[in-house]
Amino acid sequence: MAEDQNNFNIELDEVTAEGTYSNLAIINHSNTEFVVDFVNIMPGVPKARVKSRIILTPQHAKRLLRALEDNISRFEESNGAIKDYDSSNNAMPPINFGPKGEA
Repeated sequence: MAEDQNNFNIELDEVTAEGTYSNLAIINHSNTEFVVDFVNIMPGVPKARVKSRIILTPQHAKRLLRALEDNISRFEESNGAIKDYDSSNNAMPPINFGPKGEA
């Protein structure tokens, strides 16, 4: 009896399951791979570190793009349009963490 080659187990440990927050992704590519660096920028901090780097083949990058488009479409059907910032000038969207506190 042949095993179904489309079924496989994916394990997720507790640390990975917690995830890593990112509010900026920087994407670069070569002729063989796409590199996506996920960064968490905090207001008033002039330096930010890459929290996670994902390296993809061009084929997997294209699959990721399609999967994101599909998920965004389904999200917007349920929750309404996601507000997009004007990307014509490549400006970063404002990062607003609410009113400033005073001590």
